Amino acid sequence: MESIYITGAGVVSAIGIGKSETLASLRKEESGIRQMKYLPSIHQDLPVGEVQLSNEEMMQMLGVSYNPFLTRTALMGRLALREALEQAGLAGDKLNEVPFISATTVGGMDRRELFYAKEKECDSIHAHALISTHNCADCTEMIADHFGKFASLSTVSTACSSATNALITGANMLRCGMAEIVVVGGAECLTMFHLNGFNTLMILDHQPCRPFDRDRAGLNLGEGAGYLVLESAASVKKRGVQPLCQLSGYGNACDAFHQTASSPEGEGAFLAMQEALALAGLQPSDIQYINAHGTGTPNNDESESFAIRRVFGDHLPPISSTKSFTGHTTSASGSIEAVFCILAIQNQFLPVNINWHTPMENGIIPVMDPHPQTEIKHVLSNAFGFGGNDSSLILSKYDA
Repeated sequence: MESIYITGAGVVSAIGIGKSETLASLRKEESGIRQMKYLPSIHQDLPVGEVQLSNEEMMQMLGVSYNPFLTRTALMGRLALREALEQAGLAGDKLNEVPFISATTVGGMDRRELFYAKEKECDSIHAHALISTHNCADCTEMIADHFGKFASLSTVSTACSSATNALITGANMLRCGMAEIVVVGGAECLTMFHLNGFNTLMILDHQPCRPFDRDRAGLNLGEGAGYLVLESAASVKKRGVQPLCQLSGYGNACDAFHQTASSPEGEGAFLAMQEALALAGLQPSDIQYINAHGTGTPNNDESESFAIRRVFGDHLPPISSTKSFTGHTTSASGSIEAVFCILAIQNQFLPVNINWHTPMENGIIPVMDPHPQTEIKHVLSNAFGFGGNDSSLILSKYDA
């Protein structure tokens, strides 16, 4: 396919604000999973991956006046998007022809919860304002409005594959000639509804999560945002910008096995990885690192291990889950982890699978040594959503 380049990237998560802090945490193997500080939940026994800023602090960083109706999802999104746009050299009038595709599922639930808690005290104006921010598309608009007028706004919501599917949607727009530059990614904040829902499913760990470990007991929820600027080869040449890497392949499949569980054979995951490799024109042996979905739940890690072995056989590349650093940032995880993969390619290191100790039966043995044995040229990143909506990306080193 025609080359698609990434020319800007921004990230916010529990391990840092921006790529510099994020890289330092990954290399020092410092997790951001800790006792909750900002989420007003009674479940203080559940560790989470919170962005270590209050809403007010994020507003100050963004230079905006205090506004109680700005959602946490939108604030994190603005911080990540600002970094991506600045790196790509996009601002103001330059955005007029650039579509913006943002992913979220929780959206502005944090503001809706505030209304629910204070319903009897709210007048109709405040009640309407708090409820209106709940909509996922409203968060996309809140993020975009801070930077000017984009050519169009779109919102993707496919659970935990949302941000990856935003990237795929943007890439397809470039391939179809609908745009020369597209800004894509996702943002997701922690909410009580969010936490309680996963807790009801009984898939939250009361300790820091341990993806691919025999004694894994579930995931830790996290929050954050990641955005990428995708650009055609013609636009890169015209603007004279330096790509960070290439988006060389991607795939999406839905096995529709169960509302929340992955199929035992990992059919959707297998098909998504196969499609990404085929589009990139690569063989499994060309991949030097896999950033696994790796939630730490018994079902996901077993299913994903099976799917990876179906694709790669006995010759597995280094594999790790970075959710042991950030928690599962759900709808934003695909774009956040895509930024991690870019950092791995640029800095030639392997993000390790922290907290792992004991091999699981028939499972993969994740990366524990950050030093690659060969040059990292191609990285596969997985993001799998409820309902079996599974997506994979291949990011490749930029060769000038």
